[in-house]
Amino acid sequence: MLYLCATPIGNLEDITLRVLRILEEVDVIAAEDTRQTIKLLNHFDIKTPLVSYHEHNKFQKTPILVKELLEGKNIALVTDAGTPAISDPGADLALAAYEAGVEVTSLPGASAVVTALTLSGLPTRRFAFEGFLPQDKKERARVLKNLCSSTYTTVFYEAPHRLVKTLEAVAEVIPGERKIAVCKELTKRHETVLQCTLEEAIAYFHANEPKGEFVFALEGADANELEKEEQKKWDDVSLEEHMERYMSQGMDRKEAMKAVAKDRGMTKNQVYKGLLVDSEKNK
Repeated sequence: MLYLCATPIGNLEDITLRVLRILEEVDVIAAEDTRQTIKLLNHFDIKTPLVSYHEHNKFQKTPILVKELLEGKNIALVTDAGTPAISDPGADLALAAYEAGVEVTSLPGASAVVTALTLSGLPTRRFAFEGFLPQDKKERARVLKNLCSSTYTTVFYEAPHRLVKTLEAVAEVIPGERKIAVCKELTKRHETVLQCTLEEAIAYFHANEPKGEFVFALEGADANELEKEEQKKWDDVSLEEHMERYMSQGMDRKEAMKAVAKDRGMTKNQVYKGLLVDSEKNK
């Protein structure tokens, strides 16, 4: 069996008894960075053999680990910190194991995504996780463009040396008054959460060099404001012209009226009356 084991994101006390037991019982532990994982194992006096499994060797190591799983070995997969398969190649190994018919289970525990979200003070009912923004400019631009109309709180990871540039890139498409929570060194002694606007966060980190590990949560767009902006698009288009756009696509007048009402935030009755008024004016 393949065990996806969540490990602490900073404070070593944030590990479950179940994870400790599995790490002791499995035949091997596949770790993103064996140098980091050995510190955890030494702390809890766990002697299980370690092998490396990371982004740069996953193509070579995945078939080897799957072969061992098929031979009956139990393997625990851990990341540097937190839950495997989130912003690391663990998802590739899990998929390969599934495809080979190997049983996979996940042992829950620490997660920087959820920890930052709950600390942010931002809405948590709906949220998205972007992780590290893409390095490819086109893909990065696409992601940032989608953020403009996303009403979800969005959580990001970022390295300290790129934090300011990333916040500035976000600010190019997102209003500076949008709220943000920048979390540093989560669960550690010097844990801090900066709750402010996007504009204020940029100014703060220009004045204070970012150091440590960062996760930040960005407030989503206001749904009411988005609706108003959408409706403004039709201010210079008459109701009849608006109707014609839909009818030219094959809709009948009743369907077109319903679509126009939705676009403009009106009732069908209001659209009907407006069309009558416009018709009278044009006589």
